[in-house]
Amino acid sequence: MKKILAVSGGIDSVVMLHLFHGDSDVIVAHFDHGIRPNSNEDCAFVEHLAQEYQLPFYSRRAQLGANCSEEIARNARYAFLRQLAAEQGGQIHTAHHRDDLIESAAINILRGTGWRGLAPLRNPEIIRPLLDWTKCDIYRYAAEHQLHFREDQTNSDENYLRNRIRFRLSLTDDNTKNQFTTLALRQRMLATQIDELLASFNLGPNYPRALFANDDIAALELLRYCLQKHNVSLTRPQLVRALVAIHSFAPGKKFSLDKTHFLKIGKYYFTVTSGKIV
Repeated sequence: MKKILAVSGGIDSVVMLHLFHGDSDVIVAHFDHGIRPNSNEDCAFVEHLAQEYQLPFYSRRAQLGANCSEEIARNARYAFLRQLAAEQGGQIHTAHHRDDLIESAAINILRGTGWRGLAPLRNPEIIRPLLDWTKCDIYRYAAEHQLHFREDQTNSDENYLRNRIRFRLSLTDDNTKNQFTTLALRQRMLATQIDELLASFNLGPNYPRALFANDDIAALELLRYCLQKHNVSLTRPQLVRALVAIHSFAPGKKFSLDKTHFLKIGKYYFTVTSGKIV
C-alpha cells in the first residue's frame, strides 16, 4: 500500500519524510492553505525535497485567507489527503508527535470534553509514526542528519488556540508532562478496548430503547457506536440530547441528528434514518 506522507515543510514532517525517504511506496503530499502570502515557498521547498529523494509529489493550493480558522484549515487539508489516498490506494501518514498528543488533550479539556477527549489522535485511517517521539527527539534527529526545514510563522501567532496552549505547556515541568502523557496513553488504550468490545455486539438496524434507559457513560458510548455505523459523528453534548430524545420522545416522533440523519422513535425501538424530517 502506498504511504501518503503529509509534508508541510516544517521540522516534524521533514523528519518523517527523511525516515521514509528510501521507501519506494512513499508519495509526498503538500497542502497549501493560502493563509500566508509566502506559503508558495513552502510548497516549492517540499517539492524540491521530493525531487531530491526521487519521490512522487502532489500538491493543492487553496485560498483560505489569513482569517481562516484552524478547523476549516484542517478540514480542507484532510479532504485533500483523503482524496489523494483514495486515488493512489494509499494510507495517510502525518507527523504528529507526543507533544501534539498532550496539546490536543489539553485543548479538549478546555472545550469541556468527555473522557474520550483525553484520548486524541486515534483515527484508524491515519498512521502517526512519530507519536512516540517528543519534540526534543525530533530536533535532535534533524540536527544529527543536518536536515533543513521551513519555519511556519503562524506557529507563533497566539490568535490560534493551539499556539497559546503550546506556549503554556512549554512552561510546564517534565514530570507534569510525563504524567499527562501517561494519562492520555491510558485513555487511548481504554478507548480502543471499548471500541473493540462494542464491535462485538450485533446491533441494528432497530435499536432497543431499553438498552439506553440509563443516563450514563455506558449509554453514551453505546449510542456513539450505533451512530458511527451510520456515518454519524456527534459531540458529547449532541449525544446527550439524542439520548434524552430516546428516553422521552413519544412513538412516531423524530429527532434530528445532523443535516441528513435523524432518529425515528418507535414504542420499543428506534432507527437511524437519512433524509429530511417532514
